[in-house]
Amino acid sequence: MTRTLRNALLLALVSALSLGMTLAWRHWTLVPIHEAEQQLQIRQWLSALPQGSYDNQPLQMPLPLGDTRLPHSQLLAGYRATLAGQPSAILLRSQTQGYAGPIILAIAIDAEGRLLGIQVLEQQESPGLGARVVDPQVHWLTQFTGHTQSSHWALKRDQGDFDQLAGATVTSRAVIDALQDALRYFDTHRASLLEERAHE
Repeated sequence: MTRTLRNALLLALVSALSLGMTLAWRHWTLVPIHEAEQQLQIRQWLSALPQGSYDNQPLQMPLPLGDTRLPHSQLLAGYRATLAGQPSAILLRSQTQGYAGPIILAIAIDAEGRLLGIQVLEQQESPGLGARVVDPQVHWLTQFTGHTQSSHWALKRDQGDFDQLAGATVTSRAVIDALQDALRYFDTHRASLLEERAHE
């Protein structure tokens, strides 16, 4: 066997071992990475619900939703939170059209039809403007907590109850309209959304 052939075989062996180790490493880390991403999504979703407002695993209680195309948004999913075996909140996943693309929200509504919390799950709004909807220092979303369907769901400049996110009129209106849609949907479907399942 010539030296050149030996070197070529050695190089091929090293390359095969390197590829095998890379694939094995990827296989071993893929599951933990996927699980970490799922846990992050779950925490993000559940952050719309105040601590202590539920004691079940709401995301394991998907609800069948009908008529999910609403006037200004679309419902993508719904879940029931319970406390001491009683329905305490409904968590809705809603999509509305913002200025630069879809905005996906987690909207928590208590059993009396009041907004408990809102979490932006995805958005593509302009940095420094509409994207500030997720800025924790702005606290724009907190103004909606405690409101019901009977509030005036519009910006103050449109004779409504709510402040605008500065420089982001389209984003502000889109979120407000999606929240009103969710509350109206809850009021319309309250009985079926809060109904206890037979095995609970």
